[in-house]
Amino acid sequence: MTARTQTAFRSAPQKKAKRIPWWLSAAVAAIGLLVLLPVASLIRIAAEGDAEIWPHLIANVLPASIVDTLALLTGIGIVAGSMGITTAWLVTAHRFPGRNLLVWLLPLPLAVPTYITAYIYVEVFDSAGLVQMALRKAMGWTSRADYWFPEIRSLPGCILVMSVVLYPYIYIAARAMFLTQSASMLEVARTLGASRIKLFRIIALPLARPALAVGVSLALLEALNDIGASEYLGVRTLTVSVYNTWLNRGSLAGAAQIACVMLAFVIGLILIERYGRRDRRYALSPKRHRTVHPVPLTGGRGWTATLLCTLPVLMGFALPVSFLLRETLRGGLLEQFDAEFLAHLMTTLGLSVVATGAVLALAVMLVSAARLSKNSLTQGALFTAGLGYALPGTVLALGLMTPLVGFDTLIGTLWRNLTGERLGLLLMGAAGGVVIAYVIRFLSIATGSLSAGLDRVSPSLEDAARTLGASRREMVWTIQIPLMRPALASAALLIFVDCIKELPATLLLRPLNTETLSTLVYTYASRGRFEDGALAALVIVLVGLVPVIQLVRSAEARPKVAESPDLATGSSSA
Repeated sequence: MTARTQTAFRSAPQKKAKRIPWWLSAAVAAIGLLVLLPVASLIRIAAEGDAEIWPHLIANVLPASIVDTLALLTGIGIVAGSMGITTAWLVTAHRFPGRNLLVWLLPLPLAVPTYITAYIYVEVFDSAGLVQMALRKAMGWTSRADYWFPEIRSLPGCILVMSVVLYPYIYIAARAMFLTQSASMLEVARTLGASRIKLFRIIALPLARPALAVGVSLALLEALNDIGASEYLGVRTLTVSVYNTWLNRGSLAGAAQIACVMLAFVIGLILIERYGRRDRRYALSPKRHRTVHPVPLTGGRGWTATLLCTLPVLMGFALPVSFLLRETLRGGLLEQFDAEFLAHLMTTLGLSVVATGAVLALAVMLVSAARLSKNSLTQGALFTAGLGYALPGTVLALGLMTPLVGFDTLIGTLWRNLTGERLGLLLMGAAGGVVIAYVIRFLSIATGSLSAGLDRVSPSLEDAARTLGASRREMVWTIQIPLMRPALASAALLIFVDCIKELPATLLLRPLNTETLSTLVYTYASRGRFEDGALAALVIVLVGLVPVIQLVRSAEARPKVAESPDLATGSSSA
């Protein structure tokens, strides 16, 4: 190093931790406290409950609920994991009839909420459903005593229903990992005599374990959040126990204590996910990197692969959508598209739009602050925001109830002292509580998407703007937000649809006489008239298709890889 270079190196400005304005620091801290508020409130309610409640819960409620919850999560982990991993490997590593179409179809069950699929499966496969009625008519059976048919309203039935909806979480994560794996490692194993199954078992699957841990954890968190499917199918999970204890038995403290047990389950799932990704970082050489090229499967093997990949699509998407279309057209439900249905639709869209806008605004503020100053406050708030998605909707609603009521009471008292008039409920009476619950639950989607988008941007752009004298506000508005627009658009789609599908928090926090599409479907199903809610369910599914299709399009629009030999033969194919 020359003397001039050394002098230039010493005189170069050193990067220091940048400070952000006090109001932005206060806003960041408030965002973190907002996410922690329901957890703190929940723990306080549980601690202040009657001492006699806990022994009763331990003796009569928790044992069965914990066993059912553990069995449900274990079953979903096995069934959904097998579906997601198998289909992802088949469409990534092989070519077979219908493979190009199935790549697009396999993620589509994400658009169908679990509770809607559960309602439909009961209508189709229950004793009074279409399938068993057709069997009895065709075979001349007169009662259930004449034949045996699997019971859909059972734990195995609930596992199956949730698995065919939630497997895309594992499929998407596994396929993304399989697509980036180097063909060289698989070729070496193949030349050493490894079979196709062995290649998958000892090479591809272990390398994909970090992504699989994330995918399985997301699927299990969604299963733990569910209330409609598990309740309707007769599985008494912790979520159902919280709902029944709170609303049907009138014990808020008892529900809070059960919710605290649910939090332990959530923490356990997060720890398992972290354990599954421990010390698993795989870097691929940027030089001559070739990804896996699909191997042709012909004859019976090819059609078997087609069948294995088609069954999840039929069970998780084609069956629910075709049933909803049939019921909507057969029952003339398009006539339901009247002023009342439009009011429910506008309520759903209004809540989702407001919540989506609030989430994006808070996420931009939080991510921009973390980008401008990587101090403990911003990093801690960013981490805390990510915990919201791990809170099941029932737990979130229960934790928010007391703070929201307290805020409404405080504002109402102040208003009455100032004006002598009653103000009414600001948050609980105008669906503000529902919006707050949406914001807390889905904030992590926006922060994760925006952080990932900004991480791809070179810091030299921001350094150049600072050199030219740009202020922090100009940095955010002229540099960061324009660069975050693609991530903002995708996050907005995902959050908007998740808000439309969300049932537990909406069901518990909505004002009286207020219905959204999800609660409307739940109301019809709870009255034994789900077919009357087919139109609302169909609208939810059709809206949910938009981000799923966009997600698949983004995943498949990757750069073309270099030519790679076939795994089975070692011969080169284009």
